[in-house]
Amino acid sequence: MEALSSSFTYPPWSINVSSSIRIHVKKKITANINNLPKHTTPLTFESNPTRQVIITTQHDQIKKNNYFKNKSLLAIIFNAFDRFISTFLDPSPLRPFLDPEHVLSGHYAPVEELPPTACEVVGGGGPLPRCLDGAYIRNGPNPRLIPKGPYHLYDGDGMLHVLRISHGKPTTFCSRHVYTHKHAVEGEAGYPFVPSPFASCNGGVAASMARLLLILARIVAGKFDPLNQGFGTANTSVALFRSIGVFALCESDLPYKVKVTEEGDITTLGRHYFHESNKPFLNMTAHPKIDRETGEAFAYRYNVSPPYLSFFRIDSEGRKQKDVPICSMKKCTMIHDFGVTKNFAIFPDSQIVVNPFWVLGGRSPVGIDSGKVQRIGFIPRYATDDCEMWWIDSPGLNVLHCVNAWEEDGGATIVVVATNASKVEKIFESFHSSELRMEKITINVKAKTVERNLLSTTFLELGAVNPAYAAKKNRYVYAAIIGSKALIGMVKIDLSLANEDGRDCIVASHLYGPGCCGSEPSFVSREPNNPTAEEDDGYLITYLHDENNGESKFLVMDAKSDALDIIVAVKLPCRIPFGFHGLFVSESDLEKL
Repeated sequence: MEALSSSFTYPPWSINVSSSIRIHVKKKITANINNLPKHTTPLTFESNPTRQVIITTQHDQIKKNNYFKNKSLLAIIFNAFDRFISTFLDPSPLRPFLDPEHVLSGHYAPVEELPPTACEVVGGGGPLPRCLDGAYIRNGPNPRLIPKGPYHLYDGDGMLHVLRISHGKPTTFCSRHVYTHKHAVEGEAGYPFVPSPFASCNGGVAASMARLLLILARIVAGKFDPLNQGFGTANTSVALFRSIGVFALCESDLPYKVKVTEEGDITTLGRHYFHESNKPFLNMTAHPKIDRETGEAFAYRYNVSPPYLSFFRIDSEGRKQKDVPICSMKKCTMIHDFGVTKNFAIFPDSQIVVNPFWVLGGRSPVGIDSGKVQRIGFIPRYATDDCEMWWIDSPGLNVLHCVNAWEEDGGATIVVVATNASKVEKIFESFHSSELRMEKITINVKAKTVERNLLSTTFLELGAVNPAYAAKKNRYVYAAIIGSKALIGMVKIDLSLANEDGRDCIVASHLYGPGCCGSEPSFVSREPNNPTAEEDDGYLITYLHDENNGESKFLVMDAKSDALDIIVAVKLPCRIPFGFHGLFVSESDLEKL
């Protein structure tokens, strides 16, 4: 959920690897990645065949003192200045949502990497449904190095937790970091220094300016290359582009391509440009929308300089198409998610904004503009410019996630199901405090009016639908229940019950119990190749951690049952920390990749 970007052009460059990466741009930048997985994977960027990357990584567990081996004198000096800022310039005490001792505790504490490890069924007794053959991958923040200064939940390095299932049996589970540029350079430095828009500039003017100057010094010294290599964490979501592969994403960077191996491991193949060579781009949304029928993906990025919003399409061959600048966006809004229907892309313009000048006042560049009137924008999904873009004011609507969107009445009506932060000013403090609730939003295209129906008073997030109904009218939505410190359960919502009288639309629910923390639900159809199957005929899958016994499990729940009954549980060999978005990839899709 983080992104700050600027326009730039790539110079020609190449990468060679021995025990380190040498990146040749206008100057040589060296980033030791001895702490990455052991096997060697060559990757040629399709956008420029002269660009070849060989990433050498090490999958053995690394002891923490290895992070500090062979550090250069410059790294030692820079780290000392970083500690000085944290010790003497940051406010004390730090606010709870920026204090690493508070943020990285309980369900949110980071875990070590785990190679593919056997796991077993412990609940239900029988085999897993055969429709679950494949891999379940969940992404989330898991810092490799613990910071001394301010830290926000969204800052952690991406970690993928992968359960491999074959012939109805769980075979292996593994946890692997996404090997980003941030991961590599911080590993060499032995210190977490890459800037965060949420935490780095939240300690007052002196601390903010000192950190920015130190980052500039690292760039000049060749220890950090954000323009050419990015600075994102790849910690937010996982997406499957069927013609290309699986990607780990965050909105402050480009996606990182990953691969599930035959042994059940997951490896990072590299940062992906989608064949863009003429005007390379720096970042894109963590929530691209993939059309299951055409294979196309629709995406966007927001920027701190004009154009503040750019919409684009990636064709079925994985080639990025021309940007459509949205010139009617006059300031930068942090648009975390959007909707796509048969004919439109839908952009929520909320009060969550990005203003880089706020840094000069010692505050985060990401914040809330309480005086801004929220609105929703619509543009034809195959638009070549923004001349047909139109907006509707929608006061009080601060959308975080779009669960689904579709058209009715021959395109005269657009429906969006989304989560809305009632107290958006609390959104960066905790999900619970921001009072996220789910709404059905109906737009009259001709009259340009908006009707909003609250689906439940329960705090809900991380909604999901049957993937076969993406961008189509659907009846059921599944979502996680937000507790004060964890995701405490799951619900099933019947959209057909939504009306003006405010009736609660929850028709089934399951609470995990005290001390438990769940994850986002993913729906898997029982008969994925049966077009006549009922919409809710399938299973909900998710990860769960129980603090009472220290166990983590993979849960399979019956989506049609009144209590979302757990029919099978798999005991996992390590703890699963809190995370964001997950994805199920079927065996047939894995074979195609």
